[in-house]
Amino acid sequence: MREMRQNELRPPLGAKHGRKRVGRGDSSGHGTYSGRGCKGQKARSGGGVRLGFEGGQLPLIKRLPRKRGFTNIFKAEYNIVNVGKLDIFSPGSEVNPEGLLKAGLIKSLKQPVKILGDGDIHHPVLVKADKFSAVAEKKIVAAGGKVKRA
Repeated sequence: MREMRQNELRPPLGAKHGRKRVGRGDSSGHGTYSGRGCKGQKARSGGGVRLGFEGGQLPLIKRLPRKRGFTNIFKAEYNIVNVGKLDIFSPGSEVNPEGLLKAGLIKSLKQPVKILGDGDIHHPVLVKADKFSAVAEKKIVAAGGKVKRA
């Protein structure tokens, strides 16, 4: 059996199409209006409207706030502290938002505090905060500490 050569490769029948030549007479099937319809902004040379234009009506993109970055004014912002950072406190001590502020782990007391589970804690501490992730709670309890929601 003879092997096929690169110069013998051909695209399958129907895969190649001739270019549509518009404006070359009525008998071509693409004459007179050249596929642009009859009159109007889109029929003119250089005509057409930009993406999202709705004829002067306020476009959908501007009508829906979520489409352009909606900000939820009721979203709760938390001070985030990872469990690994709580190792700086002495064993058996109480860790509360005021202590976290003094230690420089949070910037302000205006926002609630949430403890997340990144890192490890090696001694027991009593942690008071507004929220705890499930992993953080497990790690604090496993080290012999206690969790108390403020």
